[in-house]
Amino acid sequence: MPIPLWIAVSLPRLALDALRPPWPLESTACAVMQQDRVLALTTAAADLGIQPGLRRGGVTAIAPQVIMLERDVAAEEEARQATALALLQYTPEVALADADTILLGVGASLRAFGGARRLLRRVRATVASQDLRAVLAMAPTAGGAWLLAQSPARRRRVLRLDALTRRLDALPCRLLPQARPHLDWLRGIGCQTLRQLRALPRAGLQRRCGPDLVLALDRAYGQAPQVHAWLTAPAQFRRRHELIERIEHTDAVLAVAGRLLEPLCGWLTARQLAVPRLRLALEHERGRHARPPTPLDLALAEPAWQADHLRTLLRERLARLVLEAPVIAVVLDASDTVPRPGANTTLFPDPAQQAGDQARLLDVLAARLGRDRVRVPCPTADHRPEAANRWRQAHDAAGAAGPAPALDRPYWLLDPPHVLRVRDQRPFHGSPLTLVRGPERIESGWWDGDLALRDYFVAEDAAGARYWIYRERDGQEGRWFLHGLFG
Repeated sequence: MPIPLWIAVSLPRLALDALRPPWPLESTACAVMQQDRVLALTTAAADLGIQPGLRRGGVTAIAPQVIMLERDVAAEEEARQATALALLQYTPEVALADADTILLGVGASLRAFGGARRLLRRVRATVASQDLRAVLAMAPTAGGAWLLAQSPARRRRVLRLDALTRRLDALPCRLLPQARPHLDWLRGIGCQTLRQLRALPRAGLQRRCGPDLVLALDRAYGQAPQVHAWLTAPAQFRRRHELIERIEHTDAVLAVAGRLLEPLCGWLTARQLAVPRLRLALEHERGRHARPPTPLDLALAEPAWQADHLRTLLRERLARLVLEAPVIAVVLDASDTVPRPGANTTLFPDPAQQAGDQARLLDVLAARLGRDRVRVPCPTADHRPEAANRWRQAHDAAGAAGPAPALDRPYWLLDPPHVLRVRDQRPFHGSPLTLVRGPERIESGWWDGDLALRDYFVAEDAAGARYWIYRERDGQEGRWFLHGLFG
């Protein structure tokens, strides 16, 4: 039975981060306005005396150099939804809470991600990949994690319920949303902390402040259950990122594409899917100078769902891409999906794991060199060694034959075979050759006019080196040929 554990991801600067202006945000005096009042501001603006709630005229009078931006609610919701979708990589229990906070039920995910500390570190890295600043907290209850994420405390990771109780007791009442309408009354009776609030008579507190306050306290302290509306992954994945300014370098395109990959991998994990191919569309100028989007197709040797692998392939492909025009938007489309292969639950390692590692290597090579330059052998049904193999593209599943028969064959064939001299009725190559194994008789090719009548042998020279030789059976001289070299 997994222990209950929650992570709260609070986004206190979402109103600022969601705008993503084309200048360094931290070093600029900037304020986000809503209904002519300051909603959020940077540290540089606060240093000039600007405070939340200040009117537009007051900002202009105090610090006219402050840049005032209007709040974009749609951009904030888009950023929060993308982040929540990316966090589905770690648990299916993801819920959107108040105060721009995302809740994750991770009790069943600890073993899969190496414990609470490593999981918290990975969640923080995923949120940072969306260019968002977040405050993370971990607690045995969802309400407790939410309160710790809103608090100014430095230590916000609590794993035991008794430790959570001590940590919550020290928090001020104003952090609890249900208590804010009654702060004047609470302050008047000397109630400043959640511990003092819980010490009040429950019946009187409920009559005075309503049942919601008591219920919120019980949920935060783990004394009452809490119901959540879990985030549901959409049926299809297609996301478009509109850029604030034009991009002319592929490194910047990779940064934007990497921001889209995390929600994709969360969506794939939630739907238990993998992608055999991806399409990245780079949109260019519209209007009179309009250009069609630049497509960037990414075909994989094996369906994948890992963000690191997909990011590596995109980096290799974009390194070879020359932008013919500035990019104004990036679209990531994953319309082609397949069921995700199940995890290995047996005692011994899965043989398919080695094949998966080889497939990822082929993906990287194809992205770096080009698909037409990466080929793999494709055995064909022909006994003649020079015709028993064809080469196909590594990502081309068509034309793949079954495994080759387990025969004693060298990896290096000579083309054409080398004629051997004969001394004392023995083939000679540096020294007289001794026949070790054979003959293996091959009589094939009569249907295409290239008849081969041969007896193959494995031979050794005086130094112990092995060769693959054959003797013709054409009724003439019976010549010997060197056809292959063993390692």
